[in-house]
Amino acid sequence: MRNPSSGTLERLQKRSQFLTIARTGRKAVTQGIVLQARPLEPGHETEIKVGYTASRKVGGSVQRNRARRRLRAVVHDVMNAMAIPGHEFVLIARANTLTRSYDGLLADLKRALGKVDALKQEVRT
Repeated sequence: MRNPSSGTLERLQKRSQFLTIARTGRKAVTQGIVLQARPLEPGHETEIKVGYTASRKVGGSVQRNRARRRLRAVVHDVMNAMAIPGHEFVLIARANTLTRSYDGLLADLKRALGKVDALKQEVRT
């Protein structure tokens, strides 16, 4: 998944990466998602790293998997166009992630990116 103007999207997969972002990053809570973000180390200015998680508060395994799929779809549509490269993000599903409209999730992610200062300047208007 490469977009030359915005960088590359990579997946976070190790628990330690998620914990580091939770401990040292910024957090934004919206109706449909919780976004945690932190800047990457120098030398990784073109990368965007993303991880997804859903706790049992969201529901059983079927609901959690569906919530993560919805988060991946929103990230696919939004992240390269709106997020500043050089950051790593964790998207946490909420119970509303399952019932919120897709447009609502898109708006939630854009709002959350602005709250953690990772929204591109040209998109802020």
